[in-house]
Amino acid sequence: MTRSRQGNGRSTIYKGADGRWHGRVTVGLTDQGRTDRRHVASTSKSKVVERVKALEQARDRGQLGNLSRPWTVESWLEYWLENVSRPFVKQSTYEGYRAAVRVHLIPGIGRHRLASLRPEHLERLYVAMLNIKTRRGTLMNPGRVHQVHRTIRTALNEAVRRGHLQRNPAELAKTPPMIEHEVEPYSVLEVQRLIEAAERERNGVRWVVALVLGLRQGEALGLKWDDIDWMTGLLSVKRSRTRPRYDHGCQPNCGHKYAGHCPARQNVRPPTDTTKSRAGKRIVPLPGAIVDLLLAHRESQSVERQRAAQLWSEEGWIFADETGRAINPRTDWDSWKRLLATAGVRDGRLHDARHTAATDLLLLGVHERTIMSVLGWSTTAMASRYTHVITPIHNDLASRLDDLLWSGRGAPIEPN
Repeated sequence: MTRSRQGNGRSTIYKGADGRWHGRVTVGLTDQGRTDRRHVASTSKSKVVERVKALEQARDRGQLGNLSRPWTVESWLEYWLENVSRPFVKQSTYEGYRAAVRVHLIPGIGRHRLASLRPEHLERLYVAMLNIKTRRGTLMNPGRVHQVHRTIRTALNEAVRRGHLQRNPAELAKTPPMIEHEVEPYSVLEVQRLIEAAERERNGVRWVVALVLGLRQGEALGLKWDDIDWMTGLLSVKRSRTRPRYDHGCQPNCGHKYAGHCPARQNVRPPTDTTKSRAGKRIVPLPGAIVDLLLAHRESQSVERQRAAQLWSEEGWIFADETGRAINPRTDWDSWKRLLATAGVRDGRLHDARHTAATDLLLLGVHERTIMSVLGWSTTAMASRYTHVITPIHNDLASRLDDLLWSGRGAPIEPN
């Protein structure tokens, strides 16, 4: 065996007992802190010399990742998901990424080499997704396709930043058009009817908070009594109640396909999380009428606490069940639907209450920046999504144009 050994971690080229030429290049340290030596081999010495030089040059340029590990789309997405995203994003964000990666992206495009991925691969995947039937028998919504697209775009942006890709193909890929559903906010009369019906309901002030202050469902259910400053009439929004996510807890298998149906199911998602964004953590002024309703609600809850006795769980929730525990978001949604029926108001999403609050603030002429602070918007662009130009605003605009352009029409024009 002919070996040319170099000291101080320099490259080595030698002919092995197998009759082939081998090259070893020191490129740094492994994740475990050990010396990382890369190996190349060939029957030709000149080829080994070329490959060793290429490794050394790539090492010196900081581009060794592309040569030492030929990423596939699957391997990169799995690495990005577990090592780049999971430790640093919210649990709900990670779960959305994970579903997109493992349900759609890896089965659809996972076998491609990362450096060979093209926009056309993504576009064909998106078209195929639109033809998938859901459990309800309907075709997949374009919104789901867009969520998958945002996931792969984020993952590939990180690959570009690290030098594994020259350009992000997801930035060039076309996505299907979104179906915009026109949202009609509840009118002032409808809001009044809902508030009147809510006053007769247990936890009724919860719906007043939604319709007037525009809190998201998770934000409202995550409120605690300590979040209210009774002296100043200010409400601190600082957490969000999450939807449970279950894993099977059965031994042996209970036979149910979905973990939520398992008799021994285990909730693996934390009960609360931070607000949706940094702007979501905010201070909201409480109208006097809502302060009075909250005070009455606190008295009603005190009666329930005495009635429940030792069964009461003192967790501090403003909106709780009969034993003091937090309300499940699904139960909350069912209560909203019953309230609409009781009030005789047209059906609508719970999130439409947030649209209503935003529109009412616009109708009152509240400045956009103030609306942002009350609703917890991150950017002013959210105004176009949540505020709806309704008839009274149109009428006011028409009246102002009349006054400006035609109010003095017909009067003699005074000479200069």
